[in-house]
Amino acid sequence: MPETLERPSTEAGEYARWLPRHRRSAGVARLLLREFLGGLVDGKLYVDVGELLLSELVTNAVEHARVSPRRVLRGQLIAVRFEVAVGRLRIEVHDASCERPEAQPLPDGDDESGRGLLLVESLAVAWGCCPRPGGIGKFVWAHVGPAEGAS
Repeated sequence: MPETLERPSTEAGEYARWLPRHRRSAGVARLLLREFLGGLVDGKLYVDVGELLLSELVTNAVEHARVSPRRVLRGQLIAVRFEVAVGRLRIEVHDASCERPEAQPLPDGDDESGRGLLLVESLAVAWGCCPRPGGIGKFVWAHVGPAEGAS
């Protein structure tokens, strides 16, 4: 993992970028992931599930990552990081909150939110949350395997 996310990483098979903590950042993150995977030989194998999980994780960071007033500047940013290695896409979403996400019970059918982490749990090969090394906050990660039946 790069020590800093101050500028985009351009290492082969890896990409990282800071984004504003704004509701439009999920769409920007999906675009960045499509571009990243489009430059890899087998990138298309990870696009569909990768975009869905990335969108859910970024939306959670934007909607739920609460920060103290001391952390206001860095709290206005989130970071995304992508890496493909050993047949898996790793997605990370960094934010300034130390509060760990928890999947909630399945919401009622009429509820418009509350399913994000349930989707992550069901579609990711693995997922978790870790404190950011050398920094404030945490990052939530998810591993995506290649699409079944894709060649």
